[in-house]
Amino acid sequence: MSRILKQVAGIDIAQKDFVVCLGRIDDSLRVELYARKMFANTTKGFEQLRKWVGEKTLPDPEVLYVMEATGVYHESLAYYLNDQSCQVSVVLPNRISSFFKTLQVKTQTDRTMAEAIAQFGLEKRPQVWTRPKKVFRDMRQLTRERDQLVQTRTIAKNQQHAEESEAFPNLGTLKRLAQQIALLDQQENEIKAEIAELIKQDEQVTVLIKLICSIPGIGKLTASIILAETNGFELIRNKRQLASYAGLDVLHKESGTSVHTKPRISKKGNKFLRKAMHLPALAASRHSERFKAIFARYVSKHGIRMKATVAVQRKLLEMAFSIYKTNMPYDPEYLKKLESSNRDYSLNRLA
Repeated sequence: MSRILKQVAGIDIAQKDFVVCLGRIDDSLRVELYARKMFANTTKGFEQLRKWVGEKTLPDPEVLYVMEATGVYHESLAYYLNDQSCQVSVVLPNRISSFFKTLQVKTQTDRTMAEAIAQFGLEKRPQVWTRPKKVFRDMRQLTRERDQLVQTRTIAKNQQHAEESEAFPNLGTLKRLAQQIALLDQQENEIKAEIAELIKQDEQVTVLIKLICSIPGIGKLTASIILAETNGFELIRNKRQLASYAGLDVLHKESGTSVHTKPRISKKGNKFLRKAMHLPALAASRHSERFKAIFARYVSKHGIRMKATVAVQRKLLEMAFSIYKTNMPYDPEYLKKLESSNRDYSLNRLA
């Protein structure tokens, strides 16, 4: 009898329910997808899932629960399984999407996606998920709440401007809009104060925020968003993965002489992280000699300023990750020192 090497539960999760597909691989490397079932995305559904998986799988090896990060709908199940000491892997959606395309499945349903996720877990080595630190979870909730407030305030200000520009503006409308904007300003200040208090309570986060803020264009709020949305870079292993997670990775399709698409960013990653890097990129491009040179180089290549801004966004984000890895602040003279060091090394070799 063949020995089972790996057991996986692939989960395609939505707001109200989720579909599970069980798969296993034996010592002959044969992949088998053998059971499927739908459960409610509730605590009762989670308990039913655990019981069903226990009945359908072997005690050994341990089952790996694989799911994709679909907004916030996967979080309750991931926390529940983690509390039950289960192995959980939360995979970025773009990785699942890319893998699904290789399967050449023509029909995309909840069932086929669950099967694809199960097969992904069997054939790849997805990283085991660790629950985020409370400080990063709280920071993410607050920074996202602030983002919603800012959007609402922008709408209110646009309405206020439109009303003021009318020939006969309604004074009552203007008064209510002014009150609404004032309330939103007050709530934003409260959120910023809560974020500052969270940072202050964690010494490690305080130091990390200070280091990231040494990068031109990046302030405390942006640094907080970066750490909150990446769980303190817990799921990030390299710069390329970080760019993909933020949706700043470049897509380019070219084949023969007939297929040639313009390079563009995928935008398939974390929109909050991508959005947070826009204004810092503009500031760095104007006030930092290094990033001003990067911006100018990209504009000279294709003449499109927005593409150059996106390049600066990616560079800033990658630099934040480098600072996290090295635990060293941003050094504006780093490249000059590196060139000088390389030149001295070459001269010593010639001597």
